Amino acid sequence: MKQILQDLAKGDTSIVEAPAPRVSRGRLLIDTSVSLISAGTERMLVDFGKASFLDKARQQPEKVKMVLEKIQTDGLLTTIEAVQSKLRQPLLLGYCNVGVVSALGPGVEDFAVGDRVLSNGPHADVVRVPKNLCAKIPGNVSDSTASFAVVASIGLQGIRLANPTLGECVVVIGVGLIGLLTVQLLRAQGCRVLAIDYDQSKLELAKKFGAEICNPCTGEDPVAAGNAFSRGVGVDAVLVTAATKSSDPVTQAARMSRKRGRIVMVGVTGLELNRADFYEKELSFQVSCSYGPGRYDTNYEDKGLDYPLAFVRWTEQRNFEAVLDMMSSGAINVDLLITHKFLFEEAPKAYEVLTNERSALGILLEYSHDISQRHNHFTPLVATQNALTPTEKPSFGFIGAGNYASRILIPAFKNAGAELHTISTSGGINGVIHGKKSAFLHATTDTESLINNNEVDALAIVTQHNTHANFVTKALKAGKHVFVEKPLALSHAEIEEVERAYSETGGKQLLMVGFNRRFSPHVQKIKSLLSSVNEPKSFILTMNAGAIPADNWIQQLEIGGGRIIGEACHYIDLMRYLADSEIVSIQAIRMGNNDAHQITEDKASITLGFADGSHGTIHYFANGPQSFPKERVEVFAAGRALQLDNFRKLKGYGWPGFNKMNLWRQDKGQVECCKRFIDAIEQGGTAPISPQEIFEVAKATIDAANQLRSQQ
Repeated sequence: MKQILQDLAKGDTSIVEAPAPRVSRGRLLIDTSVSLISAGTERMLVDFGKASFLDKARQQPEKVKMVLEKIQTDGLLTTIEAVQSKLRQPLLLGYCNVGVVSALGPGVEDFAVGDRVLSNGPHADVVRVPKNLCAKIPGNVSDSTASFAVVASIGLQGIRLANPTLGECVVVIGVGLIGLLTVQLLRAQGCRVLAIDYDQSKLELAKKFGAEICNPCTGEDPVAAGNAFSRGVGVDAVLVTAATKSSDPVTQAARMSRKRGRIVMVGVTGLELNRADFYEKELSFQVSCSYGPGRYDTNYEDKGLDYPLAFVRWTEQRNFEAVLDMMSSGAINVDLLITHKFLFEEAPKAYEVLTNERSALGILLEYSHDISQRHNHFTPLVATQNALTPTEKPSFGFIGAGNYASRILIPAFKNAGAELHTISTSGGINGVIHGKKSAFLHATTDTESLINNNEVDALAIVTQHNTHANFVTKALKAGKHVFVEKPLALSHAEIEEVERAYSETGGKQLLMVGFNRRFSPHVQKIKSLLSSVNEPKSFILTMNAGAIPADNWIQQLEIGGGRIIGEACHYIDLMRYLADSEIVSIQAIRMGNNDAHQITEDKASITLGFADGSHGTIHYFANGPQSFPKERVEVFAAGRALQLDNFRKLKGYGWPGFNKMNLWRQDKGQVECCKRFIDAIEQGGTAPISPQEIFEVAKATIDAANQLRSQQ
C-alpha cells in the first residue's frame, strides 16, 4: 500500500510504502481509483506545517496554554519532548476518496465486493473505511465527479442548517471549492444566490452556475451588494464558506441580513462579533460540523450504529447519497472545477501546485498502478545490506503503535538496548511511521505471522485493552517472552486464561506487565528508605487524572475497561510494591450518581489492606485542575513521612540523612522497567515482577472496579 503523508514539523509531503490494512468489523477495504485534494483544508494543513514554530504557536493559542500548564506539572524538558514528539507525527492527508470495494468486514451488509463507492478515506491506494462513511456511486456518475461528493456534503450540511426555501435570496461568502459547490446546491433548490469573493476567476465560475457576483477587491461594498440583491429587505440567509482570520465575513453577513435572518459558518473565519448587529435583528448564527449528523460520534462512525431515518433524516452517509443523486441528475457539474490532474505517484508535485497556485480548485489524483501490487502485508523498513547484525540481545516484536507505544514505550525499549525486529499494526501506516523512526527491520499487518515468527524472541503488546489477554495467551503458547502494557486483562475469566497459558510454559517464558512506576528512581529511593521500617505503613496515592470524554475508547468498558482497570491499576501495583505484602482486603467507593457527571467511576477512592497490617488509599480523581500535581505519593511510617510529586520531586520528613531528591526531568521508570525485562531475558533470570504479584494486582484491580460498578 502507498499513502500520502505530510510532515507537520516541516510541511513536506511524501508518499510512503506501508503494509496494506486488514479488513475489520464494520469496515470496507477499498482499492482507490481517484481522490480529490481539498484545496481549502489541505492547503491550510500544508501551510501550517511549513510555518515556523513561533507561527504555529500563534495559530493555536489554546495549545500554548496547555503547554504552559504541562510545564508547571511535568517540567520543561518533559514538555519539550512531548511537543516535539507531537510535531514529528506525520498527518494523513485527504478525505475525498473513490474506489472499488475489495473486501468486507463482519457486520457490513449493504455493500458487496466490486461496488464502486465514495468514502472519506485518505489519499492512499488502499483504504479501510467504516461502513457509515461510504456510499454507492450511481452508474452514470464518473469516478472523477464522485470524488467531489464529500466536499459537496460539507456545503450541503451548511445549507440544511440554514434551511432555505424556494425563492429565498442566499449569499455565499467565499467561493472556493466548497463555496462553488454550495452555489450549485442552492440554485438546484430554487434559491437566488449572490456569491462574494476576492478572486474574480472564481466569481466567473459562480456566475456560470447561476449566481450574481460581488468582488470587494474592485471596490464593491458587500453589504450594499447584499441589500441591493435582496431588493432592499435584507438577505434571508448567508453561508460563510471562506477561510480567513478576519471577522469581516461574519460582520458583513450580519449587516446584510434581514430581521431574523440565518447565518451559518461552514468555513473558518475570525469570530469577533458585534452584539448590536445580531441583537437588533435577532439573527441566528450557527457553525456547521463537517458532513452532517454522525460526525465525531464513535457509535455512528466506528461502531456503525445508524440513526433512525424517521428521527434523523440526513446523516453523513445520507448526505453523501443525496449529493451523488444530484450529480446523477446533472444538478451538480464539477467539470469546470477540475483545474489539475496528477498521477498518484506525482502527489508531491500536486501539493506544490496547491501551495503555489492559489487559484487551484479541484486537484485530482489518479490511481492507475497495478492493484495486485497494493495488498502486500509485509514491508521491509531497512535495506538488506543495512540490516543489523544479529546480537545476543533478545529480538523484539511490537504489536501496536498508538500514542503511548510510539511516544514512550518503543523509545524506552530502544534506549534500553532492545533489538527491534518487526512492528505490527492493523492499519499499516503507523507501523511504518514509528518503525522507521525507531529502526525496526520490518512492518506488517499480519499479527499472527509475527506471533509465530521464529526470529522474534519476545513480544511487546501495546494495543487496545480488550485485546491484551488474547494476545498474551497466543504469544505465551508460541513460546515468546511477553511484555504487555497494562492492564493484563479486563475480567477474571481473561486472567484465568492467561494464568493457564503461563502455567503451561513451565516458567520458561517471562511475563511482564508495564507497571513502570515501581522502577522510577524516586520510588526506588522510597523503597530503600522503607526497608529499615519494621512496622506497618500507611499510604495515600493520588492520581489527578483529568477528565476525558465519555465516548473515549478507554471509557468504554468492553474496549478500554474503564479508567480504574486501565489506569488506576498502576497505583494498585505501586502500593503493593511499597507495602511488600499480600493484598488481603479491598474497599472501593465512587462519586454518587448525579446530573453533573455522566461517568462517576473515574472519581473514586480504593482502600487496600495488606497482610502485614499496612493499609492505604488510592484517590483516582478525574475532576481536578491541571495545575495540581497529576500524581502524588505519600507514605507515613514510624513517625516519618515521604511525599513524591509528579515523579520529579521527593521530600522527606523526619528521615535521618534524607531531606529531598529532585530531578530536572520527570522519570516514571519506563526505561528502567524495559531494561530490567531485557536483562532478565538475557540472563535467564526471573521476571522483574513476580507472576504472583502480576496476577494478584490484576485480580485486585478488577475486584475494585466491580465494587464501584455495583454501587448505585
